[in-house]
Amino acid sequence: MDQISYIWTNADDPDFRRFYLITEEYYNSLVGGRSNRSGFIPYNLSDSIHDVLVVYVNGTAAACAGLKRYSDSDAEIKRVWVETEQRGKNIASAMMDMIEEKAVSQGFARTVLQTREVMKAAVSLYKKRGYYIIDNYPPYDRLEGAVCFAKDLI
Repeated sequence: MDQISYIWTNADDPDFRRFYLITEEYYNSLVGGRSNRSGFIPYNLSDSIHDVLVVYVNGTAAACAGLKRYSDSDAEIKRVWVETEQRGKNIASAMMDMIEEKAVSQGFARTVLQTREVMKAAVSLYKKRGYYIIDNYPPYDRLEGAVCFAKDLI
């Protein structure tokens, strides 16, 4: 049986920094290269993410998720990522539980996030968790292929 641990940290965490680079490469591959995301990269810098959750499976970093303030009432969920070989263990769902609890504890009424329709597993996860599609919020209102979700927490 795998030993899974969930550790709160911040954007300076070296495991999170590694996942940040992995997700950057993945997102770039979805849109045909970094240049096609250049207008949005400034809004996705890791140092703007104030709360980071890193998940370890048998002592090895296997997943991450981040939370940052978007507005007085909304917290934005960022960089939800589970390594391919660790998928199917409900890690993403557990991270979402913890991220949502953290958002409530910080006084946020809602979480928002942006993904892409092509990310079928992510879209499915969010819908199963009660997230609903909203109008794309800035800066994603200018990003072709983006889809934004929200979930009311209180």
